[in-house]
Amino acid sequence: EEKKKSKCGKVNDVCNVRLNQNSIYYRLLFGAIFVEQVASFCLTAETANRSLCDESLYCRLTVLCFIFPLQRYHFNFSKLFSSRSKNSDFTEKTPLLKVSSEENGLQCMALHNPDFTTDDDSWDNSSADFEQRFQLGSEMTSLSRSASSEKYEILDNLPVKFNLSKMRCCLKFLKVSGLFIFVVVCSVLFGIYPDQGVPWQMLAVSPLESFSMNLTDFHDSALLKLDMGGPFAADVADQQTEEYIVVQISQIEDTGTRRRRQQQVVYNWSLPLSSRRNQQIITTRTFQIPNRGTIFINIQAFLQEPGSVPLSMKHQYLHANIEAQVTIASIILVGVYVLIILEIVHRTLAAMLGSLAALAALATVGERPSMAKVVEWIDYETLALLFGMMVLVAIFSETGFFDYCAVKAYRFSRGKVWAMITFLCLFAAILSAFLDNVTTMLLFTPVTIRLCEVLNLDPRHVLIAEVIFTNIGGAATAVGDPPNVIIVSKQELRKEGLDFAAFTGHMFVGICLVVLVSFPFLRLLYWNKKLYNKEPSEIVELKHEIYVWRLTAQRINPASREETAVKCLLMQKVLTLEMLLRKKLRTFHRQISQEDKNWETNIQELQKKHRITDTILLIKCLAVLGCVILMFFLNSFVPGVYLDLGWIAILGAIWLLVLADIHDFEMILNRVEWATLLFFAALFVLMEALAHLHLIDYIGEQTALLIKVVPEDQRLAVAIILVLWVSALASSVIDNIPFTATMIPVLLNLSKDPDVNLPMKPLIFSLAMGACLGGNGTLIGASANVVCAGIAEQHGYGFSFMEFFRLGFPMMIVSCTIGMCYLLVAHVVVGWNS
Repeated sequence: EEKKKSKCGKVNDVCNVRLNQNSIYYRLLFGAIFVEQVASFCLTAETANRSLCDESLYCRLTVLCFIFPLQRYHFNFSKLFSSRSKNSDFTEKTPLLKVSSEENGLQCMALHNPDFTTDDDSWDNSSADFEQRFQLGSEMTSLSRSASSEKYEILDNLPVKFNLSKMRCCLKFLKVSGLFIFVVVCSVLFGIYPDQGVPWQMLAVSPLESFSMNLTDFHDSALLKLDMGGPFAADVADQQTEEYIVVQISQIEDTGTRRRRQQQVVYNWSLPLSSRRNQQIITTRTFQIPNRGTIFINIQAFLQEPGSVPLSMKHQYLHANIEAQVTIASIILVGVYVLIILEIVHRTLAAMLGSLAALAALATVGERPSMAKVVEWIDYETLALLFGMMVLVAIFSETGFFDYCAVKAYRFSRGKVWAMITFLCLFAAILSAFLDNVTTMLLFTPVTIRLCEVLNLDPRHVLIAEVIFTNIGGAATAVGDPPNVIIVSKQELRKEGLDFAAFTGHMFVGICLVVLVSFPFLRLLYWNKKLYNKEPSEIVELKHEIYVWRLTAQRINPASREETAVKCLLMQKVLTLEMLLRKKLRTFHRQISQEDKNWETNIQELQKKHRITDTILLIKCLAVLGCVILMFFLNSFVPGVYLDLGWIAILGAIWLLVLADIHDFEMILNRVEWATLLFFAALFVLMEALAHLHLIDYIGEQTALLIKVVPEDQRLAVAIILVLWVSALASSVIDNIPFTATMIPVLLNLSKDPDVNLPMKPLIFSLAMGACLGGNGTLIGASANVVCAGIAEQHGYGFSFMEFFRLGFPMMIVSCTIGMCYLLVAHVVVGWNS
């Protein structure tokens, strides 16, 4: 005690002065500091009428760490734990520092005793041992204060936690109430307007006889929608014919007097006729009427030979102009993305809510579709393809083939994780160039999940990398991605020389460059990603230890010099442990990309665990799957095969169900991703409804207008850049299939405009590059993304919209940039336009 009083002035410099290893004074000083901290803590707690039963053991250990080693230094402990209490027996529940209430105050046991004597020589011989106990004592003291503070903070934070729970309940109630009110309003709007089942009117026109009709019930409608059916040219190439139909929309403004102004032609709509008069093509156009006067429709035929042309026509009034409809469609699309991004509801329900809102908007503007029309909007070929392949994969998984492939992939990579990921991505990109992207991911996702489970990897990051390269590889050929199929199937583009070979040859070179750049960039994105599911236990424990020490230091209020010194020591401890953690993490991350020294032993163990379980069923599955894939190829190249992809997948599933003799049919159906199928059905309805609200047409028209205002010497380069990036960004937020189908006529008309003077092929290649690569931007940008996410979610490894966006969107930016540079060099610098 006397040494403590004489040396207390040196406490101010305790954080700045390096302690002498042989100084007995500083050792005794810090020992006294910690003992005094324990004593003051106990006194404060007892004064506040709080029990120290749980903390007494820690306090006892703290003091004993300093005092018990002094027994061999001739300290007398006979009176150390003596007190005025009658009970001198100590148990685990007995406080180390006994505090009793007297008449007028507190009586506490002194920690010092005059019988203590020391031998100075013994300190020099055991400095290391004492310092170890000093560190242990400091740690135990910190744990004591931390444990007591945590226990009492739980009681103090009960009102806060109750308020948070109450707030969550309120937010949940608001979410459910808001969505329910929204659904009710949309249902009411959709129900109060009737179906616009306007009957078709049959007519015939000739060069000598025209057709005219008056529309007097236009009233306050803003738009007139006109549907024409007849032997019209399906492609723009047929417009070179001299035979066509002209539809004139004219109007006379009613001034309220008997005298009327002369009839004025407001619109002229020319429809080229096809040489095959037996075909029926329906085309639609919307006209904006400037005033409320009577509308006159006049239809004339211009033919090379005498004759008549049979036509069909129907008209419909719309109550909102184009700008208002586009605004409504944009709000609906943004709302759907907010629901998906914030994960307010499941993405399937978000798509259903968006479809309902779009249908209600169509009903409000006067274009409510019938049930049969909405059913026609769903692409049943895609749904049949998904269902058939899901059944095939479900039966395939019973053979153990996916586990076997996972072990083989690990053996091929020789234990290197990144070599294995690169191999999987490259193989997926090559396969998706010849198969549909959806089919590729349906086959690859189960194999990848089993492989990651075997190697204790996180499947989510591997699956995202695979689906990104699947979308990139699908852009290389004419059959790899649906937008490419739509482009090559256009008859006019084939007449311009853009057939399968020409399209594939041009796109293949650019996609190869994209793949070469994308692999290093993917490695850069995954540089700090935790690919393994679990970290080693030592790293987990070290992180927890750092958290405890830091929390203990933060809870010390430096009100005195001693407390300041203790807090400084604890923070130094935290810094030391953080340096050790960084070193361990660097070592752990290096092991991810390094070769596993025991990979051969692991391979042997994995081969024993994961084998083919049913060889006969495997042979049947391989035979049927081989036939299905062969038919996919024949459907793309052989014109004599009249089976779509959906029919091929359904027939293959029926074949395998019969050969496998499946009795537990419910088990197979449970593995079908019904949520994914329903999501696609709702998404098809949503996109068609947005198209009827003129959102996609508006994007195409604005793109064409921007290209026309560019100077002619820079027009081609700007057109390539604009079309590619508009296609990429639009395809990342809306389905690329309707967008591609809408943009093709816009670009064809733009290339044939003599005032614009642009070649056709650079525009089409920019559209294909942007529409295919833009699918990597978001989770719902491509069908393969949704399929992969659905299968991963069924296996318990689902990834959210933002998890995909953080990896997919940068990859989209880089891949589109490389594709843009390739197209600029090929068409602007080299001039590869023929």
